[in-house]
Order: sequence, then structure tokens, then C-alpha cells
Amino acid sequence: IELSSSAQTDINLPYLTMDASGPKHMNLKLTRAKFESLVGELIKRTISPCQKALKDAEVPKADVGEILLVGGMTRMPKVQSTVQEIFGKQPSRSVNPDEAVAVGAAVQGGVLAGDVTDVLLLDVTPLSLGIETLGGVFTRLINR
Repeated sequence: IELSSSAQTDINLPYLTMDASGPKHMNLKLTRAKFESLVGELIKRTISPCQKALKDAEVPKADVGEILLVGGMTRMPKVQSTVQEIFGKQPSRSVNPDEAVAVGAAVQGGVLAGDVTDVLLLDVTPLSLGIETLGGVFTRLINR
């Protein structure tokens, strides 16, 4: 989280392990640039699903009104700039990415438990879900 607003951070993990000479501590500086290089491939893997969602919805990116980022990693400036490149507009900052996940889970839990009845939940499944059957064949249980 700190690298979302700072160029570098200190990582200090005391007593990480121990050997015959005693406890071992980790103390290092991590720059935003280094962290972005470490997760760069992961960020690149988000491009194709975004483009596929636009294609499947048959919606031109110019017609997308607002882009909401959900989940902790979306705090990263590199993720935000990648999303901006894909959609051609700045993602909204009106939703706390961490709280959105927690609120969504709480609402879904309430619906599943029967405690929340006045909400219609529409789930989006980004990938088909299934199991591997005999011979290594993927059998779809829930289509994308």
C-alpha cells in the first residue's frame, strides 16, 4: 500500500528465521519501479480480459461511463495507468478498492444466508468453471 503513494518503502521483517549463529532479520528498501517490474507480467495479463469483456459486451470503450477498480492491487499507479491506457479514461477513485471487496462479500453472504432479501445479486464469472475428468478433459460446470 505504501508504494502506491511513495517512491520507495522499507521492508523490515525481524526474526524471519534462525540458524546456528542466531536469528536472521530481513531489512531492505523496495522501490516502486522494482516492485512494478516484479509484477509487470501479472499486470500485462489483465489487458486481454479487459479487451475481451468489451468485445463480448459489444460495447465500444468510448461508451464505458465509469471504470471502478476493486481489490488491493488496483491501488498501484501502474495498474491504474494500464487501465487508463485500455479504456482511454481515468479510472474512478470514488470507491475504496479494499472496502468494495468486503462489502460485496458481506452482501453475498447475507443473500446466501437468507438474511438479505431485497437485493438482486448478479454474478459475473470471468472464466468458465469446471473439473478435470478422465483423460485430462476439462468439463465445464459453469459457463463464462
